[in-house]
Amino acid sequence: MSRKSKSLTPEYVFSSCTVLTALVTLYFIGFIFYFAYPTFASQGFINFITGSEWNYSENIYGIRIFLGGTVVLTLVTLMLAVPVGVFTGVFLSEFASPRVVSIMRPLIELLVGIPSVVYGVFGLFVLGPIFGSYVAPITVSILGFLPFFQDAGSERGVGLALASTVLAIMILPTIISISEDSIRSVKREYREASFALGATHWETISNVVLPASSKGILSAVVLGMMRAMGETMAVVMLFGSAKQIPTTFFSSGYAMTSKILNDIGLHIAEETSRSALFAVAAVLFATEILFVGLARVIGGKL
Repeated sequence: MSRKSKSLTPEYVFSSCTVLTALVTLYFIGFIFYFAYPTFASQGFINFITGSEWNYSENIYGIRIFLGGTVVLTLVTLMLAVPVGVFTGVFLSEFASPRVVSIMRPLIELLVGIPSVVYGVFGLFVLGPIFGSYVAPITVSILGFLPFFQDAGSERGVGLALASTVLAIMILPTIISISEDSIRSVKREYREASFALGATHWETISNVVLPASSKGILSAVVLGMMRAMGETMAVVMLFGSAKQIPTTFFSSGYAMTSKILNDIGLHIAEETSRSALFAVAAVLFATEILFVGLARVIGGKL
């Protein structure tokens, strides 16, 4: 083998792996939308999105309730997780000593390895009674004048508040790790220039470091959002199966992933029903793509 051929071999290997990854991704997308197409064709995409009735016997399918539940759950989860995750990333990168970082980072990364069902069990049997007996009544008594906090929810606390809290814990490692790396990647010269102009440490962080690392932080939020939207087991156990879009912090709802998991075992054999469940998955996937696209557009303007 000539020297030129040897030098090109690694390039062929790496490019082949890249092409294989792209093909697997395209096949996966095509597989989902191929099986979902009959439902889109029979129901109409708009009717499928906006319809609220789901009836297997009459072949009527609408996911407005499931889609709304997923969006509300994801937004509340991000509201809980993003401030904690970003501020933790700031602390680890700007304030914490190397010893503290060496202790905290493995603990944060350990959260990634906990199975989803364990999070669900923890939320149901540990956090659930606490939310039902203490968090919900106290929150309603303090913030009950706001419509979003008027409902105290169930006795075991199952609902939007419990599910979003557990999901926030699940996506924290992603947001913290990527935010920390993004903040650390800001050039040292930016900080020194800010200090030279008389800015304090916090003024440097808020006016220089965070804006410079905003794209990386946005990527962390997007990845966390995708994890929250695609989560299944914990959502099934903690969000409930109420066929309604949650309008208060402690009310229950029904997410798209819950619908797929609850029905897949009973209706996978029937072609029409199977196509409807694949259509739910396709809409979920398309929703994530939409949010990622919006994040990229916003990130490009930062």
